Amino acid sequence: MPDKATFRKGDALLIVDVQNDFCPGGALPIEAGDAIVPVLNEWINAAENAGIRIYVSRDWHPESHMSFDSEGGAWPPHCIQDSDGAAFHSELSLPAGAVIVTKGTRFDRDQYSAFDETGLADELARRNVRRVWIAGLALDVCVRATALDAAKEGLEVHLIKTATRPVTLEGGSKALEELERAGVIVEE
Repeated sequence: MPDKATFRKGDALLIVDVQNDFCPGGALPIEAGDAIVPVLNEWINAAENAGIRIYVSRDWHPESHMSFDSEGGAWPPHCIQDSDGAAFHSELSLPAGAVIVTKGTRFDRDQYSAFDETGLADELARRNVRRVWIAGLALDVCVRATALDAAKEGLEVHLIKTATRPVTLEGGSKALEELERAGVIVEE
């Protein structure tokens, strides 16, 4: 488990989409998606103790978003702006200083990565972040896209494997292979 010594100057913790709709009982549930919350809380606590900035992304779709199956997209309606499903999991212990990164707001396409037109890359560069620790939901969709984009930005990327879950086991395995090929360090 992480502790203050896990982190160093120039690090950031990036938690991806731990929202009610991606947890059991939500509109697009990831199996055992809520099981990562206690692990994430340990990472959040360690990051806070080390003085490391915490970023938290969220899907924040307008109603009738083009990614919804009702609009010809691939997914059931989920994480609709200001809905209970779009809220962060109630047991996720986010500090008041956590920076929320909003994505999925475009009307013309989806945004899986927390780096996709959110300004996050510029924010991390401005803060001299060189290494990111990434976790959240789902491993084979938004976590994958975010980690790949972080690597493309030249960041050293660590995936916290125990704090993520895939949509499918096959998708999760493929995502891990792709991430490792891209230079992402998978922390067991």
